[in-house]
Amino acid sequence: MIRILAATEDKRMVQLSSLDELKDYAATWFWVDFMAPTQEEALLLGEGHFRFHPLAIEDCLYYLQRPKLDHYDNVHFLVLHAMSADTLETQEVDLFLGPNYLVSYHKHPRREMLRAWEKVLHKPHWETHGCIHAAYVVIDELVDEYFPAAQAIEDQILEFATGSNDQGTRQKLEQVFDMRNRLLKLRKTVVPMRELLYRIQNTQRIDNLNRYQMFFTDVYDHLLKLAEIVESNREMTSDLRDHYMSLSANRMNTIMKTLTVITVIFMPLTFIAGVYGMNFVNMPELQWHDGYYGVLIVMGLVALGMFMWFRVKGWFD
Repeated sequence: MIRILAATEDKRMVQLSSLDELKDYAATWFWVDFMAPTQEEALLLGEGHFRFHPLAIEDCLYYLQRPKLDHYDNVHFLVLHAMSADTLETQEVDLFLGPNYLVSYHKHPRREMLRAWEKVLHKPHWETHGCIHAAYVVIDELVDEYFPAAQAIEDQILEFATGSNDQGTRQKLEQVFDMRNRLLKLRKTVVPMRELLYRIQNTQRIDNLNRYQMFFTDVYDHLLKLAEIVESNREMTSDLRDHYMSLSANRMNTIMKTLTVITVIFMPLTFIAGVYGMNFVNMPELQWHDGYYGVLIVMGLVALGMFMWFRVKGWFD
C-alpha cells in the first residue's frame, strides 16, 4: 500500500492515490509512505519517480540494519527502529529525506506511523521544508513507543523487589535474568537510536535542519532519559541477582555444614563398628555377656558428646 500526502501552495494537505497525481499539484513538499508494500510497489524505490541509491534500497528490502544515517547526494537515508512494547521485537522503518519530500518504507503496518500520518495531516508544518518536520514527527512517535516498554520493565522490577512470594531462589533468579535480558533488548534499541539522533543534531549536510534543531534535541533528550532508565534498572537487577545468589550460596553452605557435622559424628561410630565387626578369634570383648549393649552405650555417649561440643563451638548457629 502506498499513501501520498502533499502540501499545496494554498496551504492545504491533500491525500493522493498515486504518484502520477503529484504532477497535477504544485506541492511545496510531499510525503510518500510505503506501508507493507508489495514486491511491485517496492520496485518503485529504484525506478520512476525516485531512483534511490541501490545500497539504500538493499538496506530497505533485505536486512535488519542498525539505526544509521547515510548521505547520497541530495537524499539522506535514515534507518530507524520501531519496537513492540510487549515482545521488545524491533522492526525497521526507513526514511528517505529529499529536498522537498519524505519517503518512508516499512514492511509491516505500525501504529506509530499511523499516528504520525494523522499528525502531519491535521497539523502540518507549512514551510517549504516541512518534510523535515514530518521526519521529526515519525522519529518522535517511534521513540515515544519505547517508554511503555521501559516503564513496564521498571514496574516489574520494583514489584519483584518489594513484593514477597513463596518462590524458591532458583525461580527468583530465573525471573531476574529474564528481566535483565529484556533490558538488554531495550538497550540494543535505545542506544543506537540515541547515537543516530546525536548524528542528526550535528550533521551539516541536511539543508535547513537548523530550523528544526530544537525538535530533534527534544527527541534526543527523551532517548537520554530512556538510556538512564535502562541503566538504573540494570543496576537494580544486578543487585537483585547478587542478593539471590548470595542467599543461594549461604543456603548451600548451611547444607554442607549440616552434612559435615553428621559425617564427623558418625566417623568414630563407624570406627567402633568396624573394629568389632572384624572376625578375629582372639578378641576378648566378643566373649562379654553385655558387650553388645556396652558398645551401643559407648557409641551413644560419643555421638552425644560430639554433638554437645559442636553446639558449644557454634556450628549450629
